[in-house]
Amino acid sequence: MPVFTYRSTTMAGAVSEGVIDAPDERTAVERLRNTGVIPLEVKAPAAPGFGSRLSFGKHKMDLVSFTAELSTLLAAGLPLEMGLHVLTEIAGQKGMKEIVQSLLKEIRGGVSFSEALQKRPDVFPRFYVNMVRAGEAGGVLDVVLEKLNEFLESSKELKDQVVSAMIYPSILVATGGVSIILLLTFVLPRFSVIFAELGSSLPVSTQILLAASEILKSYGWLVLILAAGGWFALRQYLATETGRLRWDGLKLKLMEDVVQKLETARFCRTLGTLLASGVPLLQALTNAREVIGNRVIALAIEAVSKGAKEGRGIADPLSRAGVFPSLALSMIKVGEETGTLDKMLLQVAATYEKGLKQAVKRFMSLLEPVMILIMGLIIGFIVVSMLLAVFSISDIPM
Repeated sequence: MPVFTYRSTTMAGAVSEGVIDAPDERTAVERLRNTGVIPLEVKAPAAPGFGSRLSFGKHKMDLVSFTAELSTLLAAGLPLEMGLHVLTEIAGQKGMKEIVQSLLKEIRGGVSFSEALQKRPDVFPRFYVNMVRAGEAGGVLDVVLEKLNEFLESSKELKDQVVSAMIYPSILVATGGVSIILLLTFVLPRFSVIFAELGSSLPVSTQILLAASEILKSYGWLVLILAAGGWFALRQYLATETGRLRWDGLKLKLMEDVVQKLETARFCRTLGTLLASGVPLLQALTNAREVIGNRVIALAIEAVSKGAKEGRGIADPLSRAGVFPSLALSMIKVGEETGTLDKMLLQVAATYEKGLKQAVKRFMSLLEPVMILIMGLIIGFIVVSMLLAVFSISDIPM
């Protein structure tokens, strides 16, 4: 029978850790609850290995873990202050412990939980604070935190999926770039000496290649400085509103299917979660628009708030914006007409998160061969140019 490690607390705030035998994680949680404790974390012990001995950096604050654990404590009946105190006891990361302690200090000083969160905008986004405020006002903070936990886990899964899909193309570009640099700086100079001694007339492609090799070898430091300067200038330009709009517009043209599904899922999940938590529509729209990463789409749906103020709902303004898929718009319209907008938005988000996986897979299936072809053409040009130069040696008069 599998053995699970667990971390639990009592109603008095006493934290304990240990192991428990159970056929699965759910059974382990139930068995712990039957003993009168509140399970905070139950997981199978990780097998020791290379990854377990190394730490590749830790986040200052694990917002997902914080939300999940606090939600569990409040749902079990602990007061907020006691719940935060327990979190300070079990916090493994120094940064997280300091943040929770500062929240606890603020609450003990008479500040509401949402106001305490608002003082740390570097950790807690605006939509997070607004949802907590709505939960406090309605007396359902534990329910709101549970919804927040679901939202954060879905968002993290979505982000991890996109990042994972980009690992292979990134490795491909890096290895291809290093191979090209090695050919130009170490291999070609050896051939250039031979060709110079023979004094033969080289093909044009070989002359171009040798010139590039000489520039890279003699002025590599200057090329590196110019590349770094160009990258810095590009970053500065993209930080401006005009630069960001043009870059996001280009991404939308090149990856329309992926970007559209990603932003639709983000917007609908955020808006649906906020509405389900009791946040007013206009405020929820403002927060939902802020989570959209593509500025072109974000600007296009600014008119949605105006339409909502005028009593036209959000389905018609979103349709006029022309940035969301027709299926999503139809589902949102049905949600408005039936009074289940929050549930329908979450359904739209779930639908397009599934569709995003297929869209990313299709995009990667196209991107990978294109990148391989480009790298192959560059390296092939180098090899063919050198072979042409070698063959031209036979034309030298003896």
